[in-house]
Amino acid sequence: MADVPRRIAERVAQARAEVEQVARAIHAHPELAFGEVEAAARLAELFARHDFVVARGVGGLPTAFTATRGSGPRIVAVCLEYDALPGIGHGCGHNLIAGAGALTALALADVAPELGLTVRAIGCPAEERGGGKVPLLDAGVFDDCELAVMVHPVPGDIRADPAGTSSQAVGRYRATFRGRAAHAAAAPHLGVNAADAVVISQVAVGLLRQQVPGDHRISANVVRAGEVTNIIPDLATVEFECRAFTLPEYEALLERVRACFEAGALATGCSVEFSAEEPVYEPLLQDDRLAAQWAAALRDLGLDPRAGVPLAGGSTDMGNVSRRVRSLHPWFPLPGVTSAIHSGGYTDAAGTDAAYDAMSLAATALARAVAADVASSTTADLG
Repeated sequence: MADVPRRIAERVAQARAEVEQVARAIHAHPELAFGEVEAAARLAELFARHDFVVARGVGGLPTAFTATRGSGPRIVAVCLEYDALPGIGHGCGHNLIAGAGALTALALADVAPELGLTVRAIGCPAEERGGGKVPLLDAGVFDDCELAVMVHPVPGDIRADPAGTSSQAVGRYRATFRGRAAHAAAAPHLGVNAADAVVISQVAVGLLRQQVPGDHRISANVVRAGEVTNIIPDLATVEFECRAFTLPEYEALLERVRACFEAGALATGCSVEFSAEEPVYEPLLQDDRLAAQWAAALRDLGLDPRAGVPLAGGSTDMGNVSRRVRSLHPWFPLPGVTSAIHSGGYTDAAGTDAAYDAMSLAATALARAVAADVASSTTADLG
């Protein structure tokens, strides 16, 4: 067992060039949620070349897959994400998440016999929008897993120690206002303006922000509010989301935000309907023991996991996984990067040589953390 950390580092170094080529291709060809055809295929083919048993289209999702190697009684899930953001590509660094996950799985597979492991790499589509891990959970893909892990890149001033951290619950919805069309000049008094309902709702939400806790978040985007100036709009739609660090706080915030949209409908005489756009992402539960092993691995690699500031917010469907499987979702900073996540600058930063250096280091740390945790635990400890 004393040789395991060295072997993990060597395997990551050996596989880096091949995995980095795949990660760079994913960065160069961004694909949106549930449409990650090329990314999923590239990753599945990578694992097949390394003697993993690959199953595609798992959980009823065409761009999901599992890749399994080993025959030990303890199954470790390594989650890979690879969807991009509309308009800006990989502004959340999912190319690096996919690459780090692949390197972690390859390294753990090489030491699986000593650790009694089965390694299951899980290709998880639609993290940015759609909550792809939720149907995979529902389909039983994680049912027999004892651990689930992944890593996420962040700007260079963010702390890498995940101890005591979480993520925000988030729910995304669509509000559809229905009014009555009329000629804007000849008979405006006969119209019921759905766009006005949107304006009133936005004002109400803006005022509500003054009376919610500082770690709550409300965002909205007008999808449609009329077509031309000479027709009173009879249809308008707004997509909105609510975030909070606990589910009860999230649910209370959602109720207040819905009331803002209902106020817009009431004031204008419109009707309003609500529909959920995706599953609710649940808050993340970081496993303390795994977090401690991750921090120890970073220190062994010469890094200070406590340097930097805590991440202020964000959501992930890995939170849903963590409610069912003992999980770790730490962050690895990209040195010198100051661009915000979900920006064009961060997209550029995620494709640099320095980013791929950080990806390789993060995979080494994550594989070491898993190996150390498994080696120091018993089956009775794992839940």
